[in-house]
Amino acid sequence: MRADSRPTFVLVHGGSSNARAWGPLQNELTLLGHRSHAVDLPGHGDLADTPAAYYRQPQDATALASAPSALRGITLNDNVRHVLDTLRRLTASGPIVLVGNSLGGLTISAVANAAPQLLHRVVYLSALCLSDPAMLTEAWEVVDDNLLEAAVARIAVPGVPDPGVVRLNWRAAHADPDVFAALKAAVMADSTDHQFRMLLDSLDPDETYSAMEPGAVVRADAWGRVPHTYVRLTADRSLPLAVQDHMIHRADTLTPHHPFDVHTLAASHVGYFSRPKAFAELLTSLV
Repeated sequence: MRADSRPTFVLVHGGSSNARAWGPLQNELTLLGHRSHAVDLPGHGDLADTPAAYYRQPQDATALASAPSALRGITLNDNVRHVLDTLRRLTASGPIVLVGNSLGGLTISAVANAAPQLLHRVVYLSALCLSDPAMLTEAWEVVDDNLLEAAVARIAVPGVPDPGVVRLNWRAAHADPDVFAALKAAVMADSTDHQFRMLLDSLDPDETYSAMEPGAVVRADAWGRVPHTYVRLTADRSLPLAVQDHMIHRADTLTPHHPFDVHTLAASHVGYFSRPKAFAELLTSLV
């Protein structure tokens, strides 16, 4: 028997992130009377053996570059299995709304493909949504003027031994005001410097883009059966608004009789950390 008709929000983080980034939003959801569970994807957060050299001060650049990664060999299927296990453990408590941000959009899409019957709704907070295999291999017909690529290039750690793993030294931004400003402008410009420092210290150094594979492409016969919402973030300079709108349009072409339910917030890419109340109110309004 279901214990409650209110949903549980299951939150899936983006690149270089983890469950800790959802803390402010979870607090606001609780104040509005809703349950939530933040997932650490495999190799992230509490499930990661993050290189000790990332935390030591002063940092040893050679040790940081040579340390093995907890993400070695992790695939999209690993993410999906982990999230599905979480969903199955939660189903007895009531409906589930699956929420993803940024790179986490690939995982929530694959989960909805695999088990649409477990989901009440899937929500993309300025998250990647691929609706055509060609989106993996061909250039998108949209101007992507994001600030993130240039900013993270300044903190990239070269020579990481694990294939497919990108290592970013987020903590280096504390020592370089210019790098700090560039990252803040790209990721969370609507925050205070104090809030952004807290976010930086919560981030994982390693990420893999192995989730950019055909299993992350949404399917009309599975994902298309689940009510799906896209939350456009107009101040996002990591995944710009034009790119968000392009993904919405492409997905609606796949399921024209079941389009995205679209909402808009004037917020940055990780605005749920800096402005959690607005995000909590929007999420709870969906149910």
